[in-house]
Amino acid sequence: MQKTVQERFAEDDRFEELIFYDGFDDAFIGLGWQFNKMAVVYNRQKCIEILMNDMSEEEAEEYFNYNYLDAFVGDSTPIFFVPIQPTSILEDGVWF
Repeated sequence: MQKTVQERFAEDDRFEELIFYDGFDDAFIGLGWQFNKMAVVYNRQKCIEILMNDMSEEEAEEYFNYNYLDAFVGDSTPIFFVPIQPTSILEDGVWF
């Protein structure tokens, strides 16, 4: 059986403070730093798509915002990334 991203990181003590969310392996994009603390980085849209396997898009957005985006779970709270192309901002403005 293949290990999860969290299980792989758990094999190395340097990453013991990282916080992972179950079920979001496919949304994992890497590590980031905020205020000198390392944190797991997930693709926000992919997280919502994963939640949509069990609920509507509107329900997934609401659930994600309340349970993940608005949740502080410690100094290494995961970061949610939204890719934005500079050209789209120049053409369409900031949409997020």
